[in-house]
Amino acid sequence: MTVKTILFDLDGTFIDTAPDLAFALNSILDEYGLPSKPYEKIKPLVANGGKALIAYGFEIDEKDKSFQDKHQRILEIYAENISRESKLFPGISLVIKEFKSRDISWGIVTNKPEYYTHKLLKEININPEVVICGDTLEFNKPHPAPLLFACDKLSSLPSKCLFVGDDINDMIAGKRAGMKTVAVDYGYGKINSEWNYDYRIQNVEEILDLL
Repeated sequence: MTVKTILFDLDGTFIDTAPDLAFALNSILDEYGLPSKPYEKIKPLVANGGKALIAYGFEIDEKDKSFQDKHQRILEIYAENISRESKLFPGISLVIKEFKSRDISWGIVTNKPEYYTHKLLKEININPEVVICGDTLEFNKPHPAPLLFACDKLSSLPSKCLFVGDDINDMIAGKRAGMKTVAVDYGYGKINSEWNYDYRIQNVEEILDLL
């Protein structure tokens, strides 16, 4: 396979954002006089967004009359602390430099909303060639549309693209888009064979071995 483009999921694949999302949840719990939740319990929920964190932290669902206010508040806290501890996963900087030397285009495809995605990337000083977010299009992952749109923006064929992610929805989206998929062991999801990934890596630098 000749690879011309690498696309990454964001949270849990490209940037380790769990610490700041955990901080946001525990901050709002503290505001309500409730005890903090353990980081290891929060970490697997990050891919599901702020609503999942509120549901877990307060043990309520969206039918609760206070749910929306709590959700809005956690987003406010997160935005104020979006790069407090978040950082690139080890090896990301190295592979990006290698992509440039090999004339490989790259970008981010995430379900994270545009506001938070671009704010985070700006504060960490990362400039992908394309960024497609959860509210960029009508559909988001596991629908293939965001991945196909990213390829179109990069003038790349899906068959020449690898999509790297840490969640089953990343693998589903990649397959539906006609791409080869790469599951990362260092992310937030617990990988299993049902994900139907093409490749599985322990660290991001192993991507270079797939090229």
